[in-house]
Amino acid sequence: MNSENLSQRLTTVADYVEKGARLADIGSDHAYLPCYLADRGIIEFAVAGEVVKGPFKNAFKEVSHRGLKDKVAVRLGDGLDVIKTTDAIDTVVVAGMGGSLIREILEKGQKNNRLTGRETLILQPNVFEETVREFLMINQYNIVAEEIIRENDKIYEIIKAVPSEKPVEYTKQELFFGPFLMKEKSDVFLTKWQQQLKTYTFILNQVRQSKQPDQEKITRLNEAIELIEEMIG
Repeated sequence: MNSENLSQRLTTVADYVEKGARLADIGSDHAYLPCYLADRGIIEFAVAGEVVKGPFKNAFKEVSHRGLKDKVAVRLGDGLDVIKTTDAIDTVVVAGMGGSLIREILEKGQKNNRLTGRETLILQPNVFEETVREFLMINQYNIVAEEIIRENDKIYEIIKAVPSEKPVEYTKQELFFGPFLMKEKSDVFLTKWQQQLKTYTFILNQVRQSKQPDQEKITRLNEAIELIEEMIG
């Protein structure tokens, strides 16, 4: 993979970015995504943010190599701290991390006034997608698109959300499975939840057999198993 040929996962993320966007790509790694978008004239400007020096240097090299320094600013910093007010960012991408970390980054961005609540969010959690959707609901973001894909035996969910003027409410099922994904019930969706059902059932049996069973964990697992069984039949 490089900035000319993205992975299926990043191509799906790129497809959600609107033309003329001013983008912040948090955890940009090699800056492949912003370089791909800038090279095709899709975005007006991008910040490629990295908290680790190694990936930061990789991103800087990629941007320099592609001749995109005027379009993509590579910055070292924690999460959304790399964004400046003068950047006028209107789209934030956080991809390739756990859902809990993505939520933490967004919440910290709110506290530090880096996330204003007016940006379009494109999020790709590797796990714990539910906690990301909870954040979106609590902070009045409407989920407007979702996609679930399989690449190299891994399954990814991509979520696009935009600010809402009205309170947003999702059911427990919509938070857990995704409002669009649960309606479509694609083959990849069914595969994911069949696998998760097996995993949760195995964990539940292990917890029950322990010397001091964690009743709270048992309750959570039973609830998840019930939701999945109802969804995939």
